Amino acid sequence: MKFPSQGLYAITYTDQQTDVTVINAVTAAIQGGAMAIQYRNKQNPNNIALATQLLTICQAAKIPLIINDNVNLAAQINADGVHLGQTDGNISAAREILGADKIIGVSCYNDVDYAQQASNASADYVAFGRFFTSSSKPLATAASLDSLTQARAKINLPIVAIGGILPENGKQLLQAGATVLAVIAGVFQQENIQTAANKYQKLFVK
Repeated sequence: MKFPSQGLYAITYTDQQTDVTVINAVTAAIQGGAMAIQYRNKQNPNNIALATQLLTICQAAKIPLIINDNVNLAAQINADGVHLGQTDGNISAAREILGADKIIGVSCYNDVDYAQQASNASADYVAFGRFFTSSSKPLATAASLDSLTQARAKINLPIVAIGGILPENGKQLLQAGATVLAVIAGVFQQENIQTAANKYQKLFVK
């Protein structure tokens, strides 16, 4: 399974949510056009049962399931890959555990040089953000549109933008150089998740 070159990257919202609610939400996001799912669960990061069910759903839809921060969980359920933040270990260690065919994404915040290093170290995508006010990461360092432009010119990988992205502001990120939009609240905290996901996916239709 490869990481998508473009499209909506939906990141799970799990706070105070039952497993069934998360499963139904992810199913709706995929029906709305999500091209990849990231399992992010800060309250119960080792929920093997939920992660396994999400993997089954993603496999049926032929899209990758990426595990946030947790290389061991990704290996345990044979997920499609892992996303590494600043304190989640290095790419080579994750690659040794997961193998050459798995997806490894890296948070680069607003640092194009770090993204270049990640690319050189075999990352499969690089992520920048936050770009707008974010309820899930309110204290995250702000990123500039210029970081996307520079990264697109230097790095031959999917460029992910994250942080407060709405259908109304997503287009400017794509125009600046992002190829993938990562979204939590804009999809999973909406009344109709399928419709919300589809609004983002339509940004990629030319």
